[in-house]
Amino acid sequence: MSYSNPMDTSQFPPAPYFDPQEMRHALTALLNASGNPAEARPAIVERLKFLVKAARGTARLQLEADGNGRRCAKGLAKFQDELVRLLYDYTVAHVYRATNPSDAERMAVVATGGYGREMLAPGSDIDLLFLLPYKQTPWGESVAEYMLYLLWDLGFKVGHATRTVDQCVKLANEDTTIRTSLLDMWLIHGDAQLYAELEQRFRNEVIRGSERAFIDAKMTERSERHRRAGESRYRVEPNVKDGKGGLRDLHTLHWLSKYLLGHDVGPESVAKGIFTREEAATFRRCEDFLWTVRCYLHFYTGRAEELLSFDIQPVLAHRLGYKDKSGLRGVERFMKHYFLVAKDVGDLTTILCTALEMQQLKSSPVFENIFNPMSWMLRRQIRDKTDFRIDNGRMNIADPGVFERDPANLVRFFAQAENTNTFLHPNAIRQLRHSSRLIDDTLRNDPEANRIFLQLLTGRVNPEATLRRMNEAGVLGRFIPEFGRVVAMMQFNMYHHFTVDEHLIRTVGMLTDIERGGFASEVPLSTELIKTIQNRRVLFVAAFLHDIGKGRIEDHSVVGAQIARTLCPRLGLSAAETDTVVWLIEQHLTMSNVAQSRDISDPKTVRDFADIVQSPERLKLLLLLTVADIRAVGPGVWNGWKGQLLRTLYQETEPLLSGGHTQIPRSTIVQDAQDALRAALSDWPASDVDRFIGRHYPDYWLRTEPKRQIEHARLLRKAEAEGQTLASDHETDAFTAVTELTVFAPNHPRLLSLFAGACAANGANIAGAHITTTRDGFALDTFLLAREFDQDEDELRRAKRIEDTIERLLRGETWVEQLLEKRRPIPTRAEAFTVAPEVYVNNVLSDAYTVIEVAGRDRTGLLYELTNAISDLSLDIGSAHITTFGEKAVDVFYVTDLTSKKIESETRQAVIKQRLTTILEGPPPVGSA
Repeated sequence: MSYSNPMDTSQFPPAPYFDPQEMRHALTALLNASGNPAEARPAIVERLKFLVKAARGTARLQLEADGNGRRCAKGLAKFQDELVRLLYDYTVAHVYRATNPSDAERMAVVATGGYGREMLAPGSDIDLLFLLPYKQTPWGESVAEYMLYLLWDLGFKVGHATRTVDQCVKLANEDTTIRTSLLDMWLIHGDAQLYAELEQRFRNEVIRGSERAFIDAKMTERSERHRRAGESRYRVEPNVKDGKGGLRDLHTLHWLSKYLLGHDVGPESVAKGIFTREEAATFRRCEDFLWTVRCYLHFYTGRAEELLSFDIQPVLAHRLGYKDKSGLRGVERFMKHYFLVAKDVGDLTTILCTALEMQQLKSSPVFENIFNPMSWMLRRQIRDKTDFRIDNGRMNIADPGVFERDPANLVRFFAQAENTNTFLHPNAIRQLRHSSRLIDDTLRNDPEANRIFLQLLTGRVNPEATLRRMNEAGVLGRFIPEFGRVVAMMQFNMYHHFTVDEHLIRTVGMLTDIERGGFASEVPLSTELIKTIQNRRVLFVAAFLHDIGKGRIEDHSVVGAQIARTLCPRLGLSAAETDTVVWLIEQHLTMSNVAQSRDISDPKTVRDFADIVQSPERLKLLLLLTVADIRAVGPGVWNGWKGQLLRTLYQETEPLLSGGHTQIPRSTIVQDAQDALRAALSDWPASDVDRFIGRHYPDYWLRTEPKRQIEHARLLRKAEAEGQTLASDHETDAFTAVTELTVFAPNHPRLLSLFAGACAANGANIAGAHITTTRDGFALDTFLLAREFDQDEDELRRAKRIEDTIERLLRGETWVEQLLEKRRPIPTRAEAFTVAPEVYVNNVLSDAYTVIEVAGRDRTGLLYELTNAISDLSLDIGSAHITTFGEKAVDVFYVTDLTSKKIESETRQAVIKQRLTTILEGPPPVGSA
């Protein structure tokens, strides 16, 4: 997992990229040629711009030659030093010379903040302090202002302050941000005595006695930063600077070490016992890697970009030398390396925080049992009966030989921590990492160790948190080697928000939350069913293993099932339990695919699904696994529409598996839904509700969630009151990043195509669609649109524009082609991906329809092109099922010919395939993105 380093230049010191003395002479010559500073200024700026451009170019070439981001960052910082010195000398020698040098006409130019750490990325801000004596004069302010304007003209973003020593000390005591910025200050140029005074007073009057408060403030700041950037360090588009496990976390460790010891993480922090020598080396290795990525990122984008987005990841992977290997693409290997580094950064942060707490420098976390009068009994019981002990509310080991004497303690330790609701002691964390070599086949086949692990995995306390602890300590991946293969593994697509290991752990957590009733309003059926399953441990094991086969050449469901076939008996599952786990892993995508991509009102769809499931118990387990899996993919992936489809599929299948005997027959489900609507609209005249109910076929009540039924009823009632045959409504949700647009209009063959065209003409990407036809010849369609704007007001205005466009199209006032010609192509995130086009024409899935399934890279306008082509092919769309998995669109159309017959001719099927494949492969039409 190493990036390329074809040229060893580490023995050469970072260079400033120009001869400072020669440049001073050049600027003086330009001044002499112009006669005065004002007239010389344009020539001075142009000469310096050339210098900056040349320096950046040299730095980039060096980075591409040696792959050493630290050397690049230090070189850019040294160049910046020489440039600031050059500007200062020019300013005080030729522009604002001190005519009567006095004690007041002194200045020290000081690097602070990130610049003060003597490392700069290509797009980093330049943080400067113009330090003045107690008595300020116009000379000092003029020099600072002139230098700043030159730096701005050269394109630098400068964070600056002009202050006296007294002001610096006062503000540092009042503001932690200023204090942190000054912590890394150093003198670039100017009055050394003035700088020494600030340095001494900062150490004596600001730092001394404030160590604990500073540490607490930095930890609080870190938590808030992680909350804003996304808690998990395994988000697949990480922020290199501010994300969890990024450079800012290393900066935090640096600040704490420097505040306490006066030195960066290194020999001093090792000598003080805060870090071990290995941990200090890990810090340096992680910092080297992250600086390399950040410098490449800034150079490639040409700006201070910190987000490692999908479109950039393949470029950086290629430039850093990552190749396709062992079923993983180069970009996935690069990102796995990134997440392993982020994991190491997280481990270092955890160790430092707990070490500081042990030294009473940081406020301890509050535990539920800290004031429990029985807690002393618990500590005594742990001490007397186990190889562990509780120190200051943290689970610790009794002695360094605990794991050596009994390797099963490597698993047992986490069970004790969970049972006692305690955090982990830094000494124990270090010993766990040091003892990972003890996890071998002997331990993996130890019945007691496997019993404890299965108990943890299927426990009712907090298995998600315990599994994550084991994973971060490096124990889980060694105890279950197949899990170790997917640790920090990302899938290069827009659908999955987390790495594979994080997704698996989250899936287990989702099951626990469902079992506790935490999502009862969102998944009511799952909340009830999980109480009735016969064997919950097969469900939890399947959740933990369902994606464990990813990263291989073969289908991950097949590989995962093979792994489970071997692993489950090792964990202590019976042959029957193993068979169930294997089946769940093999079929873990089936229920979701059928619910979202098939017409579940078609009896054959349900019969075919029932043939796969075969038993009511397996149906329950598969529903629960499917719900937990989707919810664990990431924020906004689950929605009420998916929940309703899964509930309907379950309720339609369950009678077939129960021999036709069920407590909830289909007619009762429909009647219950209608009764619930009547109750929700109890303030309406009964005739209005009955009229709305009478307009819909039974499948409407099976496929439409109650909330949307109410919205539909109100929309149609309003249209009826106003005498309108065309009506629409919209709403948006920033959390799910989806805007829902519902349209009610007279049905005709090209209506879906017109709707899709209106969305495309307004740049809206359709992420899903819910298509309904009423008994009286109307269409009631809801489109889920990918959100474009941050503000709700902007997003709702776009939805209104789409509604207006639909009305104009239906009235014949314009045509889709005209609207698309006016649009300019807009790049989308999906363009970073390649999705092989697939078109299937199937006459087996339905008794009455030919099913056309297409899959390809999503783009704005794709649904319009597909539906328009289907209409051109003289096909009638009976139902459409539109789903998007990140960058991949999967659209399924149930069609007949114009005589309501299936498409039996192989020649015609081939024409359909060719036409739709051409659309998926070819460039989008004018105006489409």
